[in-house]
Amino acid sequence: MTSNTLRPEAARVAVFAKAPVPGEVKTRLTALLGPDGAAGLHAGLVRHALSTAAQSRIGAVELWCSPDESHPFFERCAKDFGASLLRQDGANLGERMRNAFARALAAGSSLIIIGSDCPVLGTRHLQEAATALRSEDAAIAPAEDGGYVLLGLSREIPALFEGIEWGGSAVMRETRQKLASQRIGWKELATLWDVDRPEDYARLQREGLLAEVLS
Repeated sequence: MTSNTLRPEAARVAVFAKAPVPGEVKTRLTALLGPDGAAGLHAGLVRHALSTAAQSRIGAVELWCSPDESHPFFERCAKDFGASLLRQDGANLGERMRNAFARALAAGSSLIIIGSDCPVLGTRHLQEAATALRSEDAAIAPAEDGGYVLLGLSREIPALFEGIEWGGSAVMRETRQKLASQRIGWKELATLWDVDRPEDYARLQREGLLAEVLS
C-alpha cells in the first residue's frame, strides 16, 4: 500500500562517508592492508560511489561527511564530482540518515542514501530506486551481511530509524518488519555485497574490481 500524499518530483542521491583517516576507516582490513592501505581503499570506494551517483543522472549529488566537511579529501571530491558537502548530524547512523531525509523532503525532493562500501552498486540500481519512488514510499537494496546498501524515501518514515542495532546482521529484517507493520509500500532491489572484511577484499580482487576502485 502506498501513501496518498503528494510525492516529490525529483530525487537526490546522498553518499554517506567518513574522512579517509588512517586507523579510523576500514579497520577490519588494517591487519591485511595496513592503516594507510585501508584508508586508501576507503578513499577509492568513496570516489567510486560518487562517480556512480553522478553518472546515474538522477539529480543533485550530496556528500554527507563525517566527522565534518573540512577534510581536504572531501573538498577534492566536491570539485571532481560536483557534489554538495554536508555534515552528518546525529548520535548514530539512524539519526544521521533521518536528518538527511528530513532536509531533502522538506525541500521537495525524494532522497536516495548510499554508503561508500558497495562497489557493485551501479547506476541501474540508483535509477531503479528513483523510478520506484515515483509510486512507492521506499526503495531499499539489501546487503548480503544483513544490512542494506541503499535506502530511498519519498516521504518521512521515522520508525525506520528507531530501535535498530546499526551495523548488526538484523538491520534489513527489522526494516522489513517496520515497513510491513505500518503497511508502507516499498520496492526491494537486488541483494548486493559490500567491502568490510578480508574475504570481501579477496572477492573485490577476484571479480576484477580492485583496479576500478583504486583508479
